[in-house]
Amino acid sequence: MELRTEVSLPASADRISFSTPVMFLGSCFAGEIGYRMASGKLNVLTNPHGTLFNPFSVAGALDRFASVYVYDEKDIYLHQNRYLSLEHHTSFSSWEKDALILRLNEVSRTASSFLREATFLFVTFGTSNVFTLKKSGNIVANCHKLPSSLFDRRQATWAEISGRWRATLDRLAEVNPALKVWFTVSPVRHLSDGAHANQLSKSHLLLAVSELMSHRSVAGYFPAYELFMDELRDYRFYASDMVHPSETAIDFVWEKFSQVFIDSPVLRIWNEAARITRAMAHRIAGGKREAASFATAMMERISELKAKAPYIDLTAEETYFRSLL
Repeated sequence: MELRTEVSLPASADRISFSTPVMFLGSCFAGEIGYRMASGKLNVLTNPHGTLFNPFSVAGALDRFASVYVYDEKDIYLHQNRYLSLEHHTSFSSWEKDALILRLNEVSRTASSFLREATFLFVTFGTSNVFTLKKSGNIVANCHKLPSSLFDRRQATWAEISGRWRATLDRLAEVNPALKVWFTVSPVRHLSDGAHANQLSKSHLLLAVSELMSHRSVAGYFPAYELFMDELRDYRFYASDMVHPSETAIDFVWEKFSQVFIDSPVLRIWNEAARITRAMAHRIAGGKREAASFATAMMERISELKAKAPYIDLTAEETYFRSLL
């Protein structure tokens, strides 16, 4: 007896290895899967602008990476003596204007360079609702908790989204013709306007992605949204806020993702590397003797992994565990 609806996974002839540069941009799925890849030392750059929820802000970030954009004072918004970038996550703010501009340009240079070498780009759309700054009429990536009176909010249509993204995909094809773009839609629900409005929002995202599948740079669609809605149709797979996926749900989607894109030998090495990086967060009970014993065991694991996979950089992990001896 079959007691659940299984979602068919896409096929990918191209695989991810430790030499494959992979960029993740966008909402929940991008951050969570990118984090898991990085924990096992795969070559990944995840959300250099921070989490981005709407398709226009993701496209804007990519356009700036493609043009190697240089930030200056005109890109900064000042509010109550604090400098902000409305194109970035709330973490991009500072009391020092020059410090923020410096950080924005460092991130931009790194992302621009990475994009030109990347093999995969995974883009996750979170919502089709957008906020525009009344003063400029520009869509913002994040409102930074500024007064709501400064913004207008509206529902973008699938046609607007796909039209905006076709221009970005054309630019990406010029900058990196070998880049393979995969779309996905975040399963995280945006319920501020109610469940029905959330479904309408996701529908526009799904329709836009469907329209973009014909572009020459687009390799496919990974069904993160469908996996969560159909195969994980139970509140035990939600975090305590009943909106975000639980760790179990994220692990499940990661398992499906790795089935599509990562071969077993690479995944085995990833697992060993991830155990070592996770061990750095381990809280050691006891004193120096217990810490030294734990560190010795981890140094042995590092030596074994370096022998099997000398291309993995474990310098930070070696330094940390050696400090415990």
